[in-house]
Amino acid sequence: MAKDRSDFPSTPEPLEPSVLRMLEQVRVPICVTDPNQTDNPIVYVNSAFLDLTGYTEAEVLNRNCRFLQGPDTTAESIAAVRKAIVDNVRTTIEIVNYRKDGSSFLNALQIGPIQNPEGETILFFGSQLDVTEKRAEEERKLAAEMEERAHRLRNIVNVMTIAVRVTAKEALSVVDFAKTVTERLDLLGRAHFSTFERATTMPLRDLVETVLHAYAPHGARQARVEGAGIELSPSQLTPLTLALHELAANAVKHGALGTDEGHVEVVWTDPRPDGRFELTWQEIGGPKVATPDRENGSRIIRDLIERSGGTLVPDWRPEGLVVRIELTP
Repeated sequence: MAKDRSDFPSTPEPLEPSVLRMLEQVRVPICVTDPNQTDNPIVYVNSAFLDLTGYTEAEVLNRNCRFLQGPDTTAESIAAVRKAIVDNVRTTIEIVNYRKDGSSFLNALQIGPIQNPEGETILFFGSQLDVTEKRAEEERKLAAEMEERAHRLRNIVNVMTIAVRVTAKEALSVVDFAKTVTERLDLLGRAHFSTFERATTMPLRDLVETVLHAYAPHGARQARVEGAGIELSPSQLTPLTLALHELAANAVKHGALGTDEGHVEVVWTDPRPDGRFELTWQEIGGPKVATPDRENGSRIIRDLIERSGGTLVPDWRPEGLVVRIELTP
């Protein structure tokens, strides 16, 4: 049961009983300090503050907030808090604080002065927001993005290596080799920039042909594309771009695009009334296919497709990989 602090003797007069009752009902942890007293002690905390920190009311009142600091509290964050008080400004500072049980939490501390009608600072408020899990999730997302980018870079390097090797086998002279390999690597680079850098919309056929023609060592003859005109929305473009680049790189390294006779067929259905459509990637004429022991790239692109509301289903047929992708607008 929340305690009514209206009769709390240590609370300065400017905090009216009605204000105290309101603060007590606020679910955000709040503490109030008095900068006009020695060492700026805490003169009020609400129940949410006590729940967050694990302390009792008697253990926090009349103490400076520094008791919440610990080994991982940085000097920079402490200095930022002190500066806000000295400068008499409202600001938000992320600072590592500690509960009574010794556990830490990342506190998005909002701090600022409370002034009387004459503009004099009579109190300072601080609201605490535990953002530990939010920051951890942001770090996990960043790590996943970095993993995807590193994986994409490794794919590009592998494809470039294969393009150079195939060109070397076909070239009739050093001059012919240099010209052809430069054209192929330039095409691959332009394919990446023209697809990954797009932030709006793009025709599905343009995307598929750009990726396939860039990756296929023998160019357009290794690709067959068929389907009605569909303009990809931004929500469809990013995951499908990643998926096609991943599938094409895999086909060069392990599948149909890595052989002289192999090719890839990409076909898609007309959009349904709800805008969803299905795209099928099929590899033909490549080496015998076996289900991989590890997913790696396929896991990344499947997660991306599913996060956008679609599905990706691979079928590791011995005669060639078949992948069905369904996308929603």
